[in-house]
Amino acid sequence: MAASEDKGECINMLKVIAACGSGMGSSQIIKMKLEKVFKKLGYQAEIYHTNVGDAKSQANNYDVVFCSESLVGTFNGTRATVIGLKNLLSEAEMTEKIEAANLPK
Repeated sequence: MAASEDKGECINMLKVIAACGSGMGSSQIIKMKLEKVFKKLGYQAEIYHTNVGDAKSQANNYDVVFCSESLVGTFNGTRATVIGLKNLLSEAEMTEKIEAANLPK
């Protein structure tokens, strides 16, 4: 988690990566949905999107990885929290899984 100073306050910034097979469509959609969900839940988050290969090689530099449930096994051995999504468009599922993961704010 990255910490930034703003007006004397320490803000914990989650580093999040959204991954899909090609890094184009689905990961961009996940990123846009996550921006809304994290904001609604009161998190500060930097969210990036990329393909699963790049995400796997970079995962240890992130706090959280979001991907399709079918890709979760790709991230075995990473220190990041890996969250698999059944429905990549569901903000309700994202909210539920973020809350269940008990991520630091």
